[in-house]
Amino acid sequence: MAILDKVIAAVTPPESDEERAEVRARARSVAGTGWLAMVLDHHVEIEDAFAAVKNAPSAATRRAAQKRLAAILTGHSNAEESVIYPAMALNGEKTHSAKAYTEQSAAKVQMSALEDLDPMSQDYLDKLEHIRGAVVHHMYEEEGTWFPELREKVDATMQAKITRRYREEIERYLSAEVEAAS
Repeated sequence: MAILDKVIAAVTPPESDEERAEVRARARSVAGTGWLAMVLDHHVEIEDAFAAVKNAPSAATRRAAQKRLAAILTGHSNAEESVIYPAMALNGEKTHSAKAYTEQSAAKVQMSALEDLDPMSQDYLDKLEHIRGAVVHHMYEEEGTWFPELREKVDATMQAKITRRYREEIERYLSAEVEAAS
């Protein structure tokens, strides 16, 4: 981890697991069955994928788990960037939308950098943890205020549109990933 990363981590400690669980529970309580519920499910899947990479017992299984994590992260972020963040920007949350785009772009860059490290090295695990920390903080922000506020701001017609479009984007990306793996 770079020195700047260590300084930032020291000055801005991450939320606790308990804080993240409370925020997610509140978000679930207002999610309904539409786009927010799907996003929350993907957030859990992303956390599980990070754990799978970290706990992989060999270089080959770690790289395979890393590839799956990258596919989930990319599909999820593409769907948010194509559907959710524009809805935020169009509903008075341009600053949050811009921050979300920036954070996801940074995660993609760091995931690319991870590919250049020995998967069984400490540097790799440090980089993976740095990425995971940034991603879980990003999800915490989304679940804590950004997405519940968006859900409250838009009417039922817009909720349905966001749900339909988010599902389309996820299916488009993950279908392409399945075909590429075949």
